[in-house]
Amino acid sequence: MRIAILAFGSRGDTQPCVALGAGLVARGHRVTVVAAGRYGGLVGEAGLEHAPISVDPLKIVESEEGQAWLRSGPAGFVRGFRRVVEPLAERLVTEVDAACADADLVLAPALGGLGHHLSERYGMPYALLHFQPSEPTRAFPNPLVPLRTLGGWGNRGSYALVERLSWLLLGRMVNRLRGRVFGLGPMRGDPFRRARSGGVPVLCGVSPSVVGRPGDWPGHVHLTGYWFLRRGWSPPPELEAFLAAGPPPVYVGFGSMVPGDPAATAGTVVAALRAAGVRGVLQGLPYGGADDMFAAGDTDHAWLFPRTAAVVHHGGAGTTGTALRAGVPGVVCPFFSDQPFWGARVAALGAGPAPLPVRRLTAAALTWRVARAVRDEGMRATAARLGERLRAEDGVARACEALEA
Repeated sequence: MRIAILAFGSRGDTQPCVALGAGLVARGHRVTVVAAGRYGGLVGEAGLEHAPISVDPLKIVESEEGQAWLRSGPAGFVRGFRRVVEPLAERLVTEVDAACADADLVLAPALGGLGHHLSERYGMPYALLHFQPSEPTRAFPNPLVPLRTLGGWGNRGSYALVERLSWLLLGRMVNRLRGRVFGLGPMRGDPFRRARSGGVPVLCGVSPSVVGRPGDWPGHVHLTGYWFLRRGWSPPPELEAFLAAGPPPVYVGFGSMVPGDPAATAGTVVAALRAAGVRGVLQGLPYGGADDMFAAGDTDHAWLFPRTAAVVHHGGAGTTGTALRAGVPGVVCPFFSDQPFWGARVAALGAGPAPLPVRRLTAAALTWRVARAVRDEGMRATAARLGERLRAEDGVARACEALEA
C-alpha cells in the first residue's frame, strides 16, 4: 500500500509516527511521512519518504506570541486561536492535500478530522492515531481533563465535552477549508462522532502496561503498545566523557515546553540537583555548565535515559513512554494538556513521585522528588520491572498487524 502518515507537532509526536512508518516499510509498504521540514533527517534516516510542510507547529509553540497564547487560559486560548493558527491553516491543509492525493491509506490524528476529509475527497480509507487514550470510556476521564475521576458516567461524558468544545473552536474554520481546499460541502456534526459511528480503526500507541485497556472500548480501537524508533545515534564525545566521569546523572528537560523565565528555571533546577547530591544533564535550559552539570544539545532520549539515575521531564506522551521504557524513575513537571494525566500515571504505577506542576516548581519541591527518585529502592525496582515489560513489547508490529487486518 501507499500509506501517508500525518505527523504534526513536536518531535515527541513525530518520532512515533516515523517508527510506525519504518515498521510498515519493513512489511513491504511504501510510506510518506507528512511532517515539518526540520524532521527531514529523521524521516530519511528511517528509509521513509518525506513530504515537508512549510507550517511548523513547533515554531508557533516556541514563539513569544505562541507561548503567551498557550499560557492565556481557556478563554484566551479560544480568542487567540484564529489570530495564531488560522492564518497558517489553509497553507498547511493545501500541502497535506497534495501529499496525500495518491495514497491508498491515510493515518491521521483526530483533531481537525483531516483523515475524514481526505477520505471523502479521494475515497481512500483512513485510520486514527492516538498518542493518549482518547476513546470514550467509563474507566477514566479524557486525558485533557485534569481530574482523576468523575465517576463512570462523568468520565465517559468528559470525552463528549472535550470533543464538542474542540468542534466549537474548529468547526467554522474546518468547514471553510473543506470548501476552499477540498471542494467539499460543510460537515453536519463533528468528525469524532462520524469516525466512531463508522468504526474507523484507531491505533493508540500506548502500552497496556501503562494504561490498562478499558473493558468498554470497541474492537476497532487497538491499544498496541508504544511505537519506539530504533536509531543508530552516536553521542558527542563530551557527553560520553561526562557520563563516564561519575555516577549516573539526573536528566532534566522539558521538550518543546518553554518555562516563563527559562534562566530562573535553570537556576532552580541546578540548585535542586545539587541539594539532592546528584549530577545533571540539562537539555533546553540556559545554563553555562560546570563540572557537575552538562548542557546537552539534541540527544536521542532512548540512548540517554537508560544511562541516567532519573528523568525530570514535562510529561509529554512520547517522553513519558521513553522514560518508562528506560526503566528509571521519572519526575513529571507538567505544563498543560495531557501532561498532568501522564504525571498521575507515572506516580500511580509507582515509577515516580507525585508530579510537580511547573507553575509550582521550587528548588525544595524538586529536591525532595529527585532525592526520592534516586534513592527509593522500591520505586527504582518498580521502574526497572516496568521498563523490562515495555522493552519486551513490539507496539509497531501490533499496529501494523491491526492495519493489515
